[in-house]
Amino acid sequence: MENVDISVVVPVYGCRAALFELHRRISATLEAMGVSFELVLVDDQCPQGSWEDIARICETDHRVKGIRLSRNFGQIRAITAGLDVSRGSWVVVMDCDLQDRPESIKELYETALEGYDVVFARRAKRKDGFITKLLSRSFYKVYDYFTDGNYDASLCNFSISRRVVIDAYCSMREHNRAYTMFIKWLGFKQTAIELEGDERFEGASSYSLSKKIAMASELITAQSAKPLKFAMMAGFVIASCAFIFLIVTVVRYFFFGPIAVGYTSTIASIYLMGGLILAAIGVVGLYVGNVFTEVKKRPLYVISEMLNEEES
Repeated sequence: MENVDISVVVPVYGCRAALFELHRRISATLEAMGVSFELVLVDDQCPQGSWEDIARICETDHRVKGIRLSRNFGQIRAITAGLDVSRGSWVVVMDCDLQDRPESIKELYETALEGYDVVFARRAKRKDGFITKLLSRSFYKVYDYFTDGNYDASLCNFSISRRVVIDAYCSMREHNRAYTMFIKWLGFKQTAIELEGDERFEGASSYSLSKKIAMASELITAQSAKPLKFAMMAGFVIASCAFIFLIVTVVRYFFFGPIAVGYTSTIASIYLMGGLILAAIGVVGLYVGNVFTEVKKRPLYVISEMLNEEES
């Protein structure tokens, strides 16, 4: 198969109503740019039945490749599935809800041709709610500290990358993964441009608060050993305080006589130490769980059906 100039990879989960409009706008934008392209739509077992519309789009346009995963594997793994089968010299990743404007692909591509390997979109006026923005900024602050990185919370998955970057990303087969942060970690020559976003075409995001917290803990423990160091340091600090308290108690006993031991301080010490021990065991358990997940060597995703694999 011959390569194409641009591949556009779109994970599909929810927002079925946007698919035909998404295809129309992406096709119109890339045709106007005069480049060859393919559109890879990855159905992550969308509960709205998006695969039916993907199949209809593939029937009418053989530049569209449809991939159906065997179950819901999550957005990042759906993106990985699309990247694995893409063949463009440049690869665009974007969401299916039309918050990312397909017309902005032209700006990303033109900026990349100035000599960049990766160009991210920075949402100039993010249309998310206050809580979502606050959580995003808070997560990146914590993530930066634990990984010694410098990540911009305003960056999103919407981006364009050179083929060599995508091949390097696809070679990373960790199960706990994030697209933007992995691409940033790879290096290469990167930049970001401000792009205006739109409101979600339909519905609401499937990322609940609990899912975001779970993803944050997975990413931090998968990318950094600092939580283990914190647990170790907390143990040393508590042990040092206990040792100092022991010395003070002995000195007071010899110089001031017997000291009545208080019930409150005893119970507080027991609960404090018990809580710290359980917290440390929990942190270690997260890392053991990550190791357990990786050593099983299971695939990141399973494809149940693919359309236009030969034609595209």
